[in-house]
Amino acid sequence: PAAGAAAAPARALDLNADLGEGFGRWSLTDDDALLSIVTSANVACGFHAGDPATMRRVCERAAERGVRIGAQVSYRDLAGFGRRSMEVPPEELAAEVAYQIGALEAFARAAGSRVAYVKPHGALYNRTVHDEEQAAAVVAGVTLAAGGRKLPVLGLPGSRLHTAAEEAGLPTVAEAFADRAYTAHGTLVPRREPGAVIHEPDAVVARSLSLARDRAVTALTGERVQVLARSLCLHGDTPGAAGLARRVRDELLAAGVTLEPFA
Repeated sequence: PAAGAAAAPARALDLNADLGEGFGRWSLTDDDALLSIVTSANVACGFHAGDPATMRRVCERAAERGVRIGAQVSYRDLAGFGRRSMEVPPEELAAEVAYQIGALEAFARAAGSRVAYVKPHGALYNRTVHDEEQAAAVVAGVTLAAGGRKLPVLGLPGSRLHTAAEEAGLPTVAEAFADRAYTAHGTLVPRREPGAVIHEPDAVVARSLSLARDRAVTALTGERVQVLARSLCLHGDTPGAAGLARRVRDELLAAGVTLEPFA
């Protein structure tokens, strides 16, 4: 990543959020509110959150609003919300990724849509930034489930996941995070470290505008880091998330940024 990147004209940007993260009688995200704001929905596929009824409902409402449906695949970790790294053999992980995509595809097709892309969640997302074997297993699962379709893989720029996807002939889409702190190397500060999550609404909005207009962020340690992202992730599992996401959307539109899905 380069520091001091020159400002670039505002451009098209996708807004994505993690949705369908309830399970049974428990709900976590305000799916209806967020579906009126985002252009792409990362839908939990049952391994870290979500269940069949929730997946079906979110797919139906996303299709009604023209929001793209993405499969958010995870380690099999309901108790840990997919945020615990696990040692899963590559063949098993590939099968589990394909299984999750296939389940969501059934509900997406029933709603008159399709799974348009794949994004890992939590610990799997972070693991595939550096781990070649796990990244290749995720890509193998995407390929297995896609049945010949070239499903885009949404992830961190420069990750092993994107390298593996490109080697497999899959499109890659770089994303940035409005409410996460970055290291000087352009990776996310681990959640366990102080300052990893940005809670102040004004700071989240400023970060979003910087990513859209300047294609850069200020790292937690002060360096200016270039981040060339086509999609901006807005987290939906925090209090007031929908209101903050709407404010980010409004500020981006006011700045002349075109909001549209990448897939």
